[in-house]
Amino acid sequence: MILTAMVAAASMALAGCGSASNGASGDSVADSGGKQDTFVAAGLFPTTGSMAYIGPSNVAALKLAVEDINAAGGVLGKDASSVTADTSDADHADQNTAAAQSVLSKNPSVVVGPPSSSVVKNSYKQVTAAGVPMISNGATSTAFSGLDDKFFRTIPPDTVQGAVLGQVIAQAGVKNLAITVFNDEYGTSLRDVVVKTVEDAGVNVVYGEKDTFDPTETNFASIATAVKATSPDAVLVIAFDQTVSLVKALKTAGIDTHKLYMTDGNTVDHSADFDAGLLEGTVGTIPGAHPTDDYQKQIKAVDPKVKDFTYAAETYDAVMLAALAAQKGGSADGETVAKNLPAVSGTDGGEKCDSYKACLALLKDGKDIQYQGKASIGPFNDAHDPSTASIGIYKFDADNKPVFDHAQEGSVPKA
Repeated sequence: MILTAMVAAASMALAGCGSASNGASGDSVADSGGKQDTFVAAGLFPTTGSMAYIGPSNVAALKLAVEDINAAGGVLGKDASSVTADTSDADHADQNTAAAQSVLSKNPSVVVGPPSSSVVKNSYKQVTAAGVPMISNGATSTAFSGLDDKFFRTIPPDTVQGAVLGQVIAQAGVKNLAITVFNDEYGTSLRDVVVKTVEDAGVNVVYGEKDTFDPTETNFASIATAVKATSPDAVLVIAFDQTVSLVKALKTAGIDTHKLYMTDGNTVDHSADFDAGLLEGTVGTIPGAHPTDDYQKQIKAVDPKVKDFTYAAETYDAVMLAALAAQKGGSADGETVAKNLPAVSGTDGGEKCDSYKACLALLKDGKDIQYQGKASIGPFNDAHDPSTASIGIYKFDADNKPVFDHAQEGSVPKA
């Protein structure tokens, strides 16, 4: 997904924004050969900016994963630790890189996140060049398949979400679709997949196939008027926090806001944003498995303030996979973790296990494993994408809150 340069003071203070858990600093090296014996999970998540709603659950999920790992015996017999930094959004490019530098100073075994495609674009080279694998929990750009030897993701590319969303739109009987989308790596990538899918199904894209708006746009009156002029049956809104102003403008222009479609960037609780019932009936999609009630309770036990669980499952699984890769490889350094990630995901087969404790026991017995996590993804493919994944379909209720309806499974096309 996405996000301006923060004020100098905030950027300079970033070094203090990371928080290590369990008391470990992450700079322990086991021997002179360079092997690292302390596993450090670093998180790059937005706690400010247009994607700030995602950050709290991602931070909590990373901390929960480390707690579960340590409760099961740790990595290589030692407690794991964590560190996080606020990336903000792609409009704050200086903070994207400052956050990466902040966590890299802690000698991490893996960097989990960022969940924004644009922020990944601004920071992945910095991380992978340091010999550390990056596992994005939410970057869905189709351009990222096979991006780098050390870049992985526990979220499927937009080829899956876009295809499922396009099918949902076509199956609903929409004949003329308008698309409002911001000019961003995430937005245009997803838009292109949706366009191809719906057009193949006979749907006319009457607005938005080439039209985009600037992510910093705040006045959407002219865009809403242009959309209304095309007489669409439905409107797909691909945006983040711009959604509130955009939807209000669409409503003012006479667009039926009960027939909107949204994506993971805005399929969130809008109960405080709109009059009751304004979005009732609108459909949205979120890649990944819908977190179970039990898992949501575990996350809230770490941080009771968490309200949105987007990418919480993908964050947890990224930490687990990296810890298992370190255990399998016998070292917690980034190179070893990156090398062993495909194997523990089940790329070459192996015995299935659904918890760190169970997987650790199998590894100690010398067995190959296939970690079955909370995000319901398949083993990494050659492009380091999940080979299979699920897309959650949500419907907004009378309180303008998205309610999970069902999930559709999909295979990830090979790059």
